[in-house]
Amino acid sequence: MSNSLILVPARYGSSRFPGKPLAKINNKTMIEYVIKNCEDSGLDYSVVTDDDEIENFLNNLKKNVVRVDDDVTTGSERIFLAYKRYFADKNYQQIINVQGDEPLLRGNLIKEISNQHLGSNFDIFTAVKKRMTSDTEFLNSNVVKCIYSEKSKKCFYFSRASIPFDVAADKSSFWFQHIGLYSYLPDALESFVSFEESYLEKTERLEQLRALENNLSIGAQRIDVDLIGVDTPDDIIKVEGALCE
Repeated sequence: MSNSLILVPARYGSSRFPGKPLAKINNKTMIEYVIKNCEDSGLDYSVVTDDDEIENFLNNLKKNVVRVDDDVTTGSERIFLAYKRYFADKNYQQIINVQGDEPLLRGNLIKEISNQHLGSNFDIFTAVKKRMTSDTEFLNSNVVKCIYSEKSKKCFYFSRASIPFDVAADKSSFWFQHIGLYSYLPDALESFVSFEESYLEKTERLEQLRALENNLSIGAQRIDVDLIGVDTPDDIIKVEGALCE
C-alpha cells in the first residue's frame, strides 16, 4: 500500500454529456484511460461512482470502484464520503482527486504532484501551466486562471476573469492556467467539506475558493503539458487527435 490514495469521481449524469465516463476514445472508454494513468502512477486508487452501469462495467474489468450515491454539490465532497466510508482506516497521508474527464493526465504527472505535496507544508496542492497573455484562452471564462508565485509555489487566488491585468500591455507578460487536479491532506479535506459554500465560490463557481476563504493554504507545481478535459462530445475528437500525435 502506498501513502497516497487517488479517488476518481465518475458520475453518469452530466447536463452537457450524459454517460461521459463510458464515452469511447479510440474504441476504449474514457474511464479506462484515467484508470491506466492512475495505475501508472504507482499509487493506490479507486473510482467513486453513483451509477450501476459504471460500477458493473468496472467490476467486470476487475478495476477498483466504490459507490457513493449521496446528492453532493462537488467532487471533493463525493471523494470525502468515499474516503470516510471505505478507506479511513488505511492511514493515508494524502488523498488525490483526479478528474474522471482528464484522460491525458499521465501517471508521472500525478506522481509528481503527490511528491511535491508531501514535501511541502500546504494543506492542498494542485497544478498550473504558464501561458502568455496573447493566448485567446486568457479571455475565455471557462478557463480558470491562478494568481501564483513560482518562487513560493503558493496560490493566492483563482478566477474565471482575465487576471492578472497587464497595465503596461506588455506582449511578453504571462498568466497561469489552473489544472484541475487536487491533492489534500486528510484533515484538510475534512475541514474543506465542513465549511459552507462561500461567497467567492458561489460567485465564480470555483470550489477551491472555499478553501482560500477559510484559510486553507493551496500550493501548486508548474507543469508544461497540454491537457484536454472532456466537457462535451466534441472534446472526444480533440483527445483522439492528441493521442495520435
